Amino acid sequence: MNPRLAAARALAAVLSGKASLNSSLPAQLDKVDERDRGLTQDLAFGTARWQPRLDLLAAQLLQKPFKAADADVQALLLVGLYQLFYTRIPAHAAIGETVGCADKLKKPWAKALLNAVLRRAQREGQELLASMERDPVVRTAHPRWLQKSLKAFWPEQWEAICAANNAHPPMILRVNRRHHSRDTYLALLAEAGIGASACQYSRDGIVLAEACDVRGLPGFAEGWVSVQDEAAQLSADLLELAPGQRVLDACCAPGGKTCHLLEAEAGLAQMVAIDLEAKRLTRVRENLERLQLDAELIACDARDTASWWDGKQFQRILLDAPCSATGVIRRHPDIKLTRQADDIPALAALQGELLDALWPTLEVGGILLYATCSSLPTENTEVIAAFLARTPGARELDLATEAGLRQPHGRQLLAQEGGHDGFYYAKLIKIAASRG
Repeated sequence: MNPRLAAARALAAVLSGKASLNSSLPAQLDKVDERDRGLTQDLAFGTARWQPRLDLLAAQLLQKPFKAADADVQALLLVGLYQLFYTRIPAHAAIGETVGCADKLKKPWAKALLNAVLRRAQREGQELLASMERDPVVRTAHPRWLQKSLKAFWPEQWEAICAANNAHPPMILRVNRRHHSRDTYLALLAEAGIGASACQYSRDGIVLAEACDVRGLPGFAEGWVSVQDEAAQLSADLLELAPGQRVLDACCAPGGKTCHLLEAEAGLAQMVAIDLEAKRLTRVRENLERLQLDAELIACDARDTASWWDGKQFQRILLDAPCSATGVIRRHPDIKLTRQADDIPALAALQGELLDALWPTLEVGGILLYATCSSLPTENTEVIAAFLARTPGARELDLATEAGLRQPHGRQLLAQEGGHDGFYYAKLIKIAASRG
């Protein structure tokens, strides 16, 4: 299959609200030649990254918008525009190959339309984009609701956040303490000719000068190292782990933090890791097996404690709550297409429900670390403020890190170009049992 058609079909599912790229793209990658898979992935992710900008440009070039049934043609047009403005593919090849894909859509009219619009974009696109630069959606390539939210919450940082969201993310590693120190592994990377440096905030983190195939990393198959963003790595030390503790990792998939907690403290009495979907636990299990670690995995709704909790309280809980993922847009640019403003209050309500449900499973004196990969205070400091207000036995603890910005509650890490993702942490201690 032509990589442009594969990318467009994956994107069409996203534009139609039926899937994310993580779920729609793998099936399309299986249909293209192995040598074209990198191009297919770049076309899909790159088009999603710049879609808010490209979509407004397309609206200027089209006489009328596409019908909902023509999301595949719309996606193909966006893929064509992405090639013209964001790749080194020669214009004649970008246009010719993209237009040729229309034959496979069984929509004969699409071929002439795509050809006309892409050729006009080649002639007039840069001038049209320049005339639209005053629109912050065009300038930042973020949907209007998100651009406005970031500007309202982060008036001094919002443009830098958008720029970081549009940049390609660095590849960051987590060294397994059970095998090597970070300095030792940095030396192994140097011997292998792989450029790398220590992360600023995570004691186990290494940022690579260039992304590479994990199979080329020293000892990857043996579990010496994993791929994980620096911000996510902070949880292991913030939880203050100690031998003999019983630990819960709620909403654990894909298991990076589960494994890091086990690497950081070999003497834990038990690690219970739960996630809503059984199929997501497959990835957790694979990560545990590669690292030769053990945890009790349970597929369940964390809020329904009667279905999974055995009544024995935990000394530590990590709640990496479901969220808008607005802090990791650079890794999942289709978030710009799939998230809507109405999602945020519903997510905040779910986050509060999870805190309320898990709090009784924590013993007095125990610590709960609340985390999200959101950049929106609605899901972060406001959720914690509301929980503390309704939970007399909960108190907030300071976070032992300089990463991010201090908030009324917790700390907010904003996405950094070349550095960590956007993330949020708040640390709570249980000083008294709730009164029934």
